[in-house]
Amino acid sequence: MSRLMMPLTVFGLLLGFAVSASAATTEGLEQGDPIGAFYVTKVAGAEDDGVEQGEQLCYRCKYGSRPMVMVFARDTGDNVQKLVKEIDSAVTANQEAELKGLLTLLGDDAAKLKESAAKVAKTSNAKNVPVVVAKDNVTGPASYKINEKAAVTVVVANDSQVVATHKFDTADSVDVAAIMGEVKKMLK
Repeated sequence: MSRLMMPLTVFGLLLGFAVSASAATTEGLEQGDPIGAFYVTKVAGAEDDGVEQGEQLCYRCKYGSRPMVMVFARDTGDNVQKLVKEIDSAVTANQEAELKGLLTLLGDDAAKLKESAAKVAKTSNAKNVPVVVAKDNVTGPASYKINEKAAVTVVVANDSQVVATHKFDTADSVDVAAIMGEVKKMLK
C-alpha cells in the first residue's frame, strides 16, 4: 500500500466509525444524557403556571434543573391520559421537590394536534401539566432523538439529565406504574 493510500484508508475507517457511532445514537436519550431546550406552543392545561394559551416557549428551560416528567405522544389513548393524571397528582404531592410535568403532542398536522391537546387537557383535568404542541411537531426535538415509530416516549429527568426513558409502541402499552415508580425513586 502506498504512503498516500494509507492515510486515506485510516481516514475512511475513522469516517466509517463516525457514521456508525452517529447511527447508534438515534435510539433516544439514555440515563445520564443531558436534556436540551425545545420549543412548544401551549394549548391547554396548567392554567396557573404563568404561561398563556398560544404562547410559544421552552418549558424545559422554564423548569430548569427541577425534576420533571416529559411525555412525547403521537397517540393520546387511555393510558396516556391516565399517565397525565398520575403526573398531575405527583406534581401536587411533590410541590416541595418542585416536580414538573409536560405533555408534548407530536404528529403531522399541527391543527389536529392542538384539537387533541385541548381534549386531553379537558379529559385528564390536568391542573399542573401543560399540554403543548412541539415546534418540531412531526419529529419532536432533534436532540431528544425520539423514535419515529414510538407512539409514546417518556423522559424522566432531574438536574438537567435523563434519569430514565421509556418508549411504547402504542398508547395502550404505556406502563404508568413503571413510569411513576421511576418518578418516586428519583424524588427520594
